Amino acid sequence: MPYTTLSLTIDGRLARLTLERPERLNAINREMPRELAAAVAAANAAADVRVIILAGAGRAFCAGYDLEWGTRVEAEADAATTAWDPMRDLAMMSENVGCFMSLWRSRKPVIAKVHGWCVGGGTDLALCSDLIVAAEDAQIGYPPARVWGSPTTAMWVYRLGMERAKRLLLTGDSVSGREAAAIGLVGKTVPATELDAEVDALARRMAQLPANQLAMMKLLVNQAYENMGLASTQLLGTLLDGVARHTPEGLAWRTDALERGVKAALTARDGPFGDYGARPRKP
Repeated sequence: MPYTTLSLTIDGRLARLTLERPERLNAINREMPRELAAAVAAANAAADVRVIILAGAGRAFCAGYDLEWGTRVEAEADAATTAWDPMRDLAMMSENVGCFMSLWRSRKPVIAKVHGWCVGGGTDLALCSDLIVAAEDAQIGYPPARVWGSPTTAMWVYRLGMERAKRLLLTGDSVSGREAAAIGLVGKTVPATELDAEVDALARRMAQLPANQLAMMKLLVNQAYENMGLASTQLLGTLLDGVARHTPEGLAWRTDALERGVKAALTARDGPFGDYGARPRKP
């Protein structure tokens, strides 16, 4: 299929799936999740492919949802109805979660190659992958935990455990790639100049295994997390994401973003001493 937000190239036993919105730091728009799922399916259908590498073009892996688009579209959708419908919201966001989880369900293992910003919805792409290799200076976090979001794929606790997941989600703080490796959020970090070579070497090492063995080993590990209740946790996370965008603070933040611009609203929300929930900013 023709892609507008990403590219897919086959390199022998490797499939290279690259997010291609560098002018927006590869922010997620309406098309990207669907194109991601389609590209993962195409890579799985390619007989020679053993491993998928997921990366971002330009200065970042993925800076989350495109809020210039998202805040406007959501405001228009809410204005067209008499009241917010949480089930309509859940249905909409569940489609995106299903697309992100195509990485998790892929029979062929996925390595996320993370550089620059990997925040908000961008972390869903990385954390749904099988392995993460990051640049030491990458920035990884979920700032929408402060206001206007909940991690829909809910992978943080499964990757980090209770204490560290709460530390990041109760503050919205981000960590560097080096810090992420120290707490087990990513498997390995290297200097940014060595990232391409490191990921390629790992992918080619994995690609030496038979495709059926790779599929079996991934299924075995994933099933342990499925049995922990991953699906029900994701259902709650996706539902709470809609709730978070319609709390008094969430609506105030959206109004701020629409009136003063997303950049100003993000500065107010994400500053080191931001207290948007206590004192919503006025234009």
